[in-house]
Amino acid sequence: MSNTSYSFKENSHMKDIQGGEKKVMKKILSVALSTAMAFSMFASVAFAANEKLTAQQQFDALKSAGIVNGYPDGTAGLDKSITRAELATIIVKAIDLEPVTGVATYKDQNYTVNHWAAKYIEAATQAGILTGKDAVKQLFGPSDNLTVQELAVVLVKALDLEVPAETNNTATEWAKGYVQAALDKGLIESGINYQANATRAQVVVAAHAIYEANQVPTVASYTVSEAGKVVEFKLSNDEVVKVTLDEALAPNKETEVKFTHNNVEYTHKVTYVTTVAQKVDSVKADNLKEIVVTFDGTVDKASAEQKSNYKIKNVEVDSAKLSDDKTTVTLLLTQTGGSLDNKDETKLEISNVKNEDGTVTFNTEVKFTPVDVTAPTVKEVVGLGTKAFKIVFSEPVQASEATLSSNYEINGGTVGGSVNYVYPNTVIVTANLPVGEHTVAVSDVQDFSDLKIAPIEHKFDVVEDTAAPEIVSVTTNDLEELTIKFNETIKDIEDIYVNTTSNGASSYEIKDDEVKVYLEDPMNYNENTVYVKGARDYSDNKADRDAKVTPTLDSIRPTIIKDKVEKKAGDYIVTLTFSEKVRKADVEDLENYVLKDSNGKIADVDWIDSKGHPEIDVTFNDDENEVKVNLGSDLGDNKEYTLEVAGIGDRAFVKNTMLPQSIKINTANLGDNTLERAWLRDNYVYIQFSTDLATSGEGNALVADKYAVVRDGQRYVYEGKVNIYNSDSVRLDARDFDDIEEIIVDSDEIEVHFIANKEGDIIKTTNGSSVLKEKIVKPEKLFDIKVGDSEVVSTEKVEVKFNAKINSYSKNGFRVNDKTPSSAELSGDKKTLILKFTGSNKLSEAGSYYLDIDKGAASDVFGNKVDEYRNSDLKDKIAPKKKNNNVEVSTVTDAVYFDLTLTENVRVNKGDKYSDAFINDLFEVKDSKDKKYTVKGVSALTGEHANKLRVWVEGPITEGERIRIEFKGGKGAITDDIDGDGNSVESFTANTIYNED
Repeated sequence: MSNTSYSFKENSHMKDIQGGEKKVMKKILSVALSTAMAFSMFASVAFAANEKLTAQQQFDALKSAGIVNGYPDGTAGLDKSITRAELATIIVKAIDLEPVTGVATYKDQNYTVNHWAAKYIEAATQAGILTGKDAVKQLFGPSDNLTVQELAVVLVKALDLEVPAETNNTATEWAKGYVQAALDKGLIESGINYQANATRAQVVVAAHAIYEANQVPTVASYTVSEAGKVVEFKLSNDEVVKVTLDEALAPNKETEVKFTHNNVEYTHKVTYVTTVAQKVDSVKADNLKEIVVTFDGTVDKASAEQKSNYKIKNVEVDSAKLSDDKTTVTLLLTQTGGSLDNKDETKLEISNVKNEDGTVTFNTEVKFTPVDVTAPTVKEVVGLGTKAFKIVFSEPVQASEATLSSNYEINGGTVGGSVNYVYPNTVIVTANLPVGEHTVAVSDVQDFSDLKIAPIEHKFDVVEDTAAPEIVSVTTNDLEELTIKFNETIKDIEDIYVNTTSNGASSYEIKDDEVKVYLEDPMNYNENTVYVKGARDYSDNKADRDAKVTPTLDSIRPTIIKDKVEKKAGDYIVTLTFSEKVRKADVEDLENYVLKDSNGKIADVDWIDSKGHPEIDVTFNDDENEVKVNLGSDLGDNKEYTLEVAGIGDRAFVKNTMLPQSIKINTANLGDNTLERAWLRDNYVYIQFSTDLATSGEGNALVADKYAVVRDGQRYVYEGKVNIYNSDSVRLDARDFDDIEEIIVDSDEIEVHFIANKEGDIIKTTNGSSVLKEKIVKPEKLFDIKVGDSEVVSTEKVEVKFNAKINSYSKNGFRVNDKTPSSAELSGDKKTLILKFTGSNKLSEAGSYYLDIDKGAASDVFGNKVDEYRNSDLKDKIAPKKKNNNVEVSTVTDAVYFDLTLTENVRVNKGDKYSDAFINDLFEVKDSKDKKYTVKGVSALTGEHANKLRVWVEGPITEGERIRIEFKGGKGAITDDIDGDGNSVESFTANTIYNED
């Protein structure tokens, strides 16, 4: 990223400044004059500013800039007169003109290209700022003194100032206008002798104003905000300029930013310095019950400690604890919910964890390998008064060994009391001990990888404890849960309630010095009083305590962190995984799901109602926070849809509702993961699946004994080498099946079990079995067109569907109604060839469609070629539309007929499913004043007018009134006149002027 440059141009809303080293601009004449013109707009302001400095101070500034020189004795000589050569030098340097070398256009004595001021005189001359004193003799007069009025002429020309017609000064007549212009801009003083020689001080004042106006400001400092999207630069002239970047700066990396300001290009190196996390640095597990997630910066405490934001297969997360520096999260697995597998690669899914400023949300998967090679040790031993002591181990330990009193010796003797285990790494040993130093020896306690602690003795002190426990803090993250922390280990509590005894704890759990409380009823939003009755420590000190708490509400919205679209048993299933527990009622409310097509309209398919809601109930896996939305079987292949999900809330007492999220669905890439076909060729059995195969892990497709030939119920296991023939196919040597001499095609079956796709999911049958079977056939039966499923989607697109993936094709081998497609392309699953017809080659909007295919026009990856097809009927999926804007109007008694022309013949499907009233309600007829007319009937005309739809309304209608007719659409209500269900007429509007004639 350090080599990246961002470039910007100045616009009317934003000034972009980027600096570094000051550029010395060497301008050509036009640039110099444009700068001078710009200066002319604020020269008086500049001169007023110059008045704050003395002439000497201005001279010193110009000298430092290399524009003027003092005399050999170090003085400025401000009271001395100035020559024309000196003025030329000062003006050229002040406005940053490029000196002109190697030229001497004047004929003055001793004036040559080597004259000390020649390059400045020539530059001023070419710019039209200075001219010679005698044009005929071509004399410049380099050593001649300059008068004040001559200085005024030079300044006015240098700055391209306008010479006023009205003057009020004592200059010579030819100079009055120039002097007045200089006076108006504050470049010279008023009321002086303009015919007198100009002094160096007068030139210095004017030159300093010009010089100041001509300087390019540099970047003095910058600040980065809005997560690297905005940089504000402070310039050397104190101007602050805001730059908004198209792409945010990479955190903590130096980046060059380039842009233009006031016709000057700047480059400045910028570093967006941030301490908030940008990525997950590492995931480690040094024991089998804890995982340490380290970020490269700080993260948000609320989302980082949400345990549902972390998922690991086959285990459950008990808690997530953020470190004090907010960079590390320690995940503790539940006591009984499984452990990590030592030295086996494991995948942790992190979702919805935000960095501290909320600019990055981590939704990622990280693979790590738990390595537990270290036995547990005793971290500390703490006396709990004279009746118990606490042992804390270095890592989680197993309760079965940790609670055996025989594993502990006190002062060389056995433990006489009980041992209480506090998950994950603490035991509390009850024993009557006198005040003083004691020794405990621990042995045989083991961690979750069965490593045992090395026997060792630990000394600890026992002191008298006479003080009852005190509450240190009370924290909440919801209205029905709270955590009470005490100043010492708690043995038991008699009762807990909030505000009143009627709101007691439904349950609570004591863990060392913390008590997790679950309330029967919610707390108040504002301050509450928590009452703890009979809080007792291990020295039997007991007291009632109370504390104030104002709940910190869970404000994190649930989000969909993962989505998966599958086709199972013919239905399209969308599995949504949420970031946290969500409400069952919200999940099961079908109005929270809306399916739209690729045009953003409600999807017109079966099993989706007119508002886009699914008609099949969703299924909810509460343990996995997963929702399966069944969209039915009518989506069709090679289609794109969007499932919009909203309105689903979490289980916080004050519900947080998700923001709307959209799930993209492309059915071209879907299909049941299954074994598709198997065939025998040249002593090899080829097996093709519908998906790419895993070549490692438990679902590895390269394991030989996962394959067998089944004949008459007998299995013959494969014992040879499995070759990946294609990403979705394997090849087996037919001679390497155990105890079978020859494969019998069209009779023997290939059996495959426990093979996974490349994502690691085991491929299963529709009934959930991981054992797949398919008959072994001859190659010539493999590759075929699915004519019954191929369809005309529009006048520009035809989808030809095959029973297997296409590897190559020739568009010229396909024709629809004798038209060769303009182009062709494969679908994502490579089982559909999409033929495109454009321009004059488009298909007709109505009529029947048939397909011709030449033999060998397409082939699969194995070289199997498609057979010849002739006059094969295609499905007509072209929806009728309004053909034009012509509306025929006719009037009968108290009724007005509107006849609309459609692109093909249509029918109105009245009957059991669609009543007259339902179909009438699909139309709205109103005039320009929004007066609505009652629709009395809708019908399709017949005969030669069968492509016309008649809508009649109850009259009367005022002559000349503008009428708008809207058809709102309705699946299956009005369709084209073809066999089967027909294609629904697209919604439309039509306008006409009502005239009775």
